Amino acid sequence: MENQNILEVKNLHTSFFTDKGEVKAVNGVSFNLSRGKVLGVVGESGSGKSVTAYSIMQILADTGRVVEGEILYKGENILNYSKKQMQQFRGKCCSIIFQDPMTSLNPVFTIGYQLMEAILLHTDKNKKEALARSIELLEMVGVNEPAKRIKQYPYELSGGMRQRVMIAMALATEPDILIADEPTTALDVTIQAQILELMQDLQHKLGMAIIIVTHDLGVIASMCDEIIVMYGGRVCERGTADDIFYRPSHEYTKGLLRSIPNVDNIGQKLVPIAGNPINLLNMPKGCAFCARCEEALKICVDEVPPEMQMPDGHYASCWINVMNQLREEGRLKAE
Repeated sequence: MENQNILEVKNLHTSFFTDKGEVKAVNGVSFNLSRGKVLGVVGESGSGKSVTAYSIMQILADTGRVVEGEILYKGENILNYSKKQMQQFRGKCCSIIFQDPMTSLNPVFTIGYQLMEAILLHTDKNKKEALARSIELLEMVGVNEPAKRIKQYPYELSGGMRQRVMIAMALATEPDILIADEPTTALDVTIQAQILELMQDLQHKLGMAIIIVTHDLGVIASMCDEIIVMYGGRVCERGTADDIFYRPSHEYTKGLLRSIPNVDNIGQKLVPIAGNPINLLNMPKGCAFCARCEEALKICVDEVPPEMQMPDGHYASCWINVMNQLREEGRLKAE
């Protein structure tokens, strides 16, 4: 039987080596991405979600490198790829949409030039065919008057329009995997909804797999087949949107949900997660969230919690769940 996972990340560790020491940005992350599925990676700034995405694309800063683990694309470890193979992978197999399209698009070249460049680099099309494909892509992502827009520069377009151009560029070579790193951060709410709807439509039409990296659980609630929640470079919970939203098991996930406005807390003050994010230069010995967790146990300080399957089938890494399970089994006395 053919492996349905187009991408498998196994025990990924990525660090940045600075003058002050090793910053352990990703600490043992593992997940699978199935063909044609949408995976959401959620967490606050510094949780390691974007570094995980950049590790897959191998576009880390000069000080960063993957120190352990495997990234398997169709069963092949891309960490063993040559520079030329990696260039082919980035365009033809996997594309990325960055947070801010204005800093990702080159201001001195037209939209058409930049789209055609990607097509000419990764396909065997000539310039005339690349131009036609560029116009077709702009039309596909909902850019009005594509033949006119193709002659314009990035500064002449609105933020939503620039983001659509970035999506068109990412789709130019029809990749198997699309990574969207905070694709709606710089956009207003109505444009956010349009961009997410566009990505869903394109995903259904083209059948590609998508990884959406975001800090906002609400943005991806209806899109994802699976969501993983990250904190301190680790996966603390993973499951379907229903698991994460209605049956959260990790205290960090519960904290994220309490800080999101919804119909159940109208008129109430939102509850922020207390404390500050951890210092990745000085990772705690035990659970990364321990210092900010109101329910923390003694064991949380000294030992990293194992990933445990919940009764409903999803997974969480929290000592509270482990202890509760042991009590139910009669292997630990109730306090």
